[in-house]
Amino acid sequence: MSTHRHIKRITAPHLRARKGAEPIVVLTAYTAPMAKQIDDHVDMLLVGDSLGMVLYGMDSTLGVTLDMMIAHGKAVMRGSERACVIVDLPFATYQESPEQAYRNAARVMAETGCAGVKLEGGVAMAPTIAFLAARSIPVLGHVGLMPQSVHAYGGYRVQGKDPDGAEAVMADALAVAGAGAFAMVVEGTMEWVARDITAAVPVPTIGIGASPACDGQVLVTEDLTGLFTAFTPKFVKRYAELGTALSDAAASYARDVRARRFPGPEHCFGVPAVDRAASDG
Repeated sequence: MSTHRHIKRITAPHLRARKGAEPIVVLTAYTAPMAKQIDDHVDMLLVGDSLGMVLYGMDSTLGVTLDMMIAHGKAVMRGSERACVIVDLPFATYQESPEQAYRNAARVMAETGCAGVKLEGGVAMAPTIAFLAARSIPVLGHVGLMPQSVHAYGGYRVQGKDPDGAEAVMADALAVAGAGAFAMVVEGTMEWVARDITAAVPVPTIGIGASPACDGQVLVTEDLTGLFTAFTPKFVKRYAELGTALSDAAASYARDVRARRFPGPEHCFGVPAVDRAASDG
């Protein structure tokens, strides 16, 4: 009799139904080991194109390819059992047309087994979101600061600072919700704007540099654990300093190797137990 436990994954409809209820916990994951470690604690694992900067050392997310997202999406699916896994569509894989977006989103879902895709854009991308939603592809929207549009912004700039900007972000959010997205990320947006958006749209908002009033929150796991140290955004809270611990561990290993303390007899094959005991003594 099999003892393998069956765990039912959280789905996009489950998360949509959480609007206004218990906050939705979201973290990024790019690898199977990371997904395995955090799966029990989150509702959604986002395989974000932020992996270009966090894992590959890119200056932005623009160089991330669809094949990269699929490879990392597969890894996260292997490492997780419970969380709803959503995979980013990277730059230039969905903006051309709804048909292009469908082909690439369908490929991501078919090859990874993930629950849906995320794409950036508001009013301009609403027809594409509607096209995907009508064809059974759950879409997580993304409004406010959109990293794939960083050159158009002239840098990573907080959105909604003036009335026109606030109105534009609100219009994007309403368009994304109206087009059928099951939820949306609201990034880098003035707090009161994100709060108003959360009250105005019928689907959950997932904040990052937005508002505690959002229906959920997302952070890059490497940011909150201190594994990514190139820069620390204002909205990040560090819950651990694993980067420092990793560096310390590497330094200790290097000292042991140089002093010939590692490997010891206990780490070697074919060393008699009596010799190991003598060495220990």
